Amino acid sequence: MKIPLKYGVNPHQNNAYISNASDDLKILNGTPGYINFLDALTAWQLVMELSDATGKPAAASFKHVSPAGAAIAKPLSKEFITAQFLGDRELSPVATAYARARGGDRMCSFGDALAVSHKVDESLALLLKSEVSDLIIAPGYDAKALEILKNKKSGGYIILQMDPNYQPPDNEQRQLYGFSFEQDRNTTAITANLFKGADQDITETMLVATTALKYAQSNSVCVAYDGQVIGLGAGQQSRIHCTRLACDKADKWMLQFHPKVQSLAFKKGLKKTDKANVVDQYLLWHELSDSEQKDLASNLQELPAPISRDEKLDWVNTFSDLCLSSDAYIPFRDNIDRAARSNVRVIAHPGGSVRDELVKEACEEHTITLLETGLRCFLH
Repeated sequence: MKIPLKYGVNPHQNNAYISNASDDLKILNGTPGYINFLDALTAWQLVMELSDATGKPAAASFKHVSPAGAAIAKPLSKEFITAQFLGDRELSPVATAYARARGGDRMCSFGDALAVSHKVDESLALLLKSEVSDLIIAPGYDAKALEILKNKKSGGYIILQMDPNYQPPDNEQRQLYGFSFEQDRNTTAITANLFKGADQDITETMLVATTALKYAQSNSVCVAYDGQVIGLGAGQQSRIHCTRLACDKADKWMLQFHPKVQSLAFKKGLKKTDKANVVDQYLLWHELSDSEQKDLASNLQELPAPISRDEKLDWVNTFSDLCLSSDAYIPFRDNIDRAARSNVRVIAHPGGSVRDELVKEACEEHTITLLETGLRCFLH
């Protein structure tokens, strides 16, 4: 099978195609490009592995070959529905999985590639209809769902179908600058056995966080809560920068449930993406210029008092059982100190650093449970 692509990584890179000996991947709609397939095939692996590990429908929202969010299906709270501007619609399990995956980081999920582990139903299609998204990959589609999605983006929405029974070769290859690379594919599964001693809820959340890391460009650190990613720092050269980025995102995620944010009254006519930008700006009020503050106020019927730093810290501390996973060992305690500020209570990393004892001591100081998995999961 040889599939010609719209173009390569950039529009000026022509003669682009992908090939495979099987016909397990089908294009049902649209014209995918190089990056579309990189996102789709990486996200597909994540959701299938995560669903296998948890027994629940899984979804991932990908941008630039890393997950912006990932989650398993769970009922949505009223506060989550308000924070994500979902209205009063009823959502199926697979639709809740995507709502939670996209809701982990609405800003980064803008124009995403969506992967789900289960058949796409009308509930998910109607949810996706109003979101800015570039493609979906799934094992199948209900007839009504497929009809809805084929009309998205003026008929150009990319719809891919993958056979869930497809098995890739054990050996993988790539070429760079005329040199060929080969290695065994990373078939080591992220399972509950990696998190011995943790209770079921923590284990499930760690499965989400660590599986997301397995399919994120390294270095990466992930913060997760209640079975969904709420902050991922991917592709940074320094682990503390990964941790800061992941925790900053997690803080913003938690603050969207603060009463002041939940009560924001938007001006009529604002789209979801505009509302998300308003919330983001409101949370950064003290960092905005005068003109930015004025612009923010113009999008609200009434501007509540900004949330102070102490209020933010107090609110973050109302969330329990936050989990942080690192795709390689944590080398310095500064990562632990930053995680503690976001009220992370459980940390998982492979271990193996010469400073492991110092990291353990830092966790004990902050009353953080440290799990050593012994498994590094880099992706490059």
